[in-house]
Amino acid sequence: MAGLINGVGVRGGADPEQAAAELRTTDGYQRTKFAIFNLVLEQLEALGITSEAASRPMIRDGIEQAITRFAAKEGLALNAAERALLAAEVQNEVIGLGPLEPLLKDPTIDDVIVNGPFRIYVERAGQMSPVPARFRDTAHLMNIIQRIVSPIGRRVDEATPYVDARLPDGSRVNIVIPPIALDGPMVSIRKFRIQGLTAQDYVRLGSMSPEMMSFLAAAVRSRLNILICGGTGSGKTTLLNMLSANIDERERLITIEDAAELQLRQSHVVRLETRPPNLDGSREVTARDLVRNALRMRPDRIILGEVRGAEAVEMLQAMSTGHDGSMATMHANSSRDAFGRLEMLLGFGGLTGDPKTIRRYIANSIHIMVQVNRMASGKRRVTTVSELTGLEGEQYSLNQLFSFEEQPPMSGLGEFRTLSARPHFAHRLVGMSELRTASRPAP
Repeated sequence: MAGLINGVGVRGGADPEQAAAELRTTDGYQRTKFAIFNLVLEQLEALGITSEAASRPMIRDGIEQAITRFAAKEGLALNAAERALLAAEVQNEVIGLGPLEPLLKDPTIDDVIVNGPFRIYVERAGQMSPVPARFRDTAHLMNIIQRIVSPIGRRVDEATPYVDARLPDGSRVNIVIPPIALDGPMVSIRKFRIQGLTAQDYVRLGSMSPEMMSFLAAAVRSRLNILICGGTGSGKTTLLNMLSANIDERERLITIEDAAELQLRQSHVVRLETRPPNLDGSREVTARDLVRNALRMRPDRIILGEVRGAEAVEMLQAMSTGHDGSMATMHANSSRDAFGRLEMLLGFGGLTGDPKTIRRYIANSIHIMVQVNRMASGKRRVTTVSELTGLEGEQYSLNQLFSFEEQPPMSGLGEFRTLSARPHFAHRLVGMSELRTASRPAP
């Protein structure tokens, strides 16, 4: 390897991580890694054992033997660091997700984006950057994709060229392949936080003010219905997870998601997940189907991962007919934009008629609107918290309680402001002292 694979190796005197990164990009290293990988598979096959059935110690021993055999055959002089790097990466190929495995284990990485076999990007602290990891070719990437989707009963092929999936640790995955992905298979992974953020973490990171935290915690305990709005990657689900920590342990909760990623801490939780149609277009289970069924399961609260279709009808029905404290997220650029989207989704669900009647239905169902934005700096912040207090004529009446005012624009800097000293729903709030009008600089 050192001196034999394009003159690059992991040697003393250099940064080991940088040297290893440079080594991974060489064609010679990739050929060596996959030659050893094939030797390991041959050894397992000779023993009549699949890689899924083999124990980790057996695989590690097989990899060490394969490295020794290959190095002797090719005349490679490998030091301990190079052997360790090869062994770890071959093990990732045998029982892991290949080049993605170390990225998924890195706690500083939030998102992993694969644009074809040779371009991989990661997001750290809200900023996207390329990494030197790569796949050998398109066939290698497709093999890893099948390893992702097969355990959860999903499929991706030319007939079904896109799929939402999840990893065993709960990370959310979206996959798009040719023919609709013109530059090769595309994989987007939103990593699952093993330790969910707490309200104190949110305040410490500058994502909300202490006053926001106190109010939203009281709103959840007081069983107010909450809709969290924001753009893609703004942190809607993360905030929903954080707020759910304030739900009483004795309550029966039902979560409904396209790809399960909520991590509620309560013990009495029923998790439901939608199912896409099979090849003949049958057996699909939609979010609307699951919300309808959840209403028959005696829930205290229903938590909908995202409202994006006709299930909005049943969600609002649940919120207004005895399931107070239900929560959901929605894509929207502002709270008022969310109302327009809700009206459109209700139309998709067959609820049509006088606009004022539909708006009154929405106003009677939702109590709190929370807007989350991802700033230009990459930082995620709760930018407004408002109460939906009813209708004024035919327009929604919003009482804005808190806001984040960014100054200067596009800087990510600014102040959190408390705009209303007494919430409209103050009489329902449990464990909430009266607010004081104030401003607070964001960290």
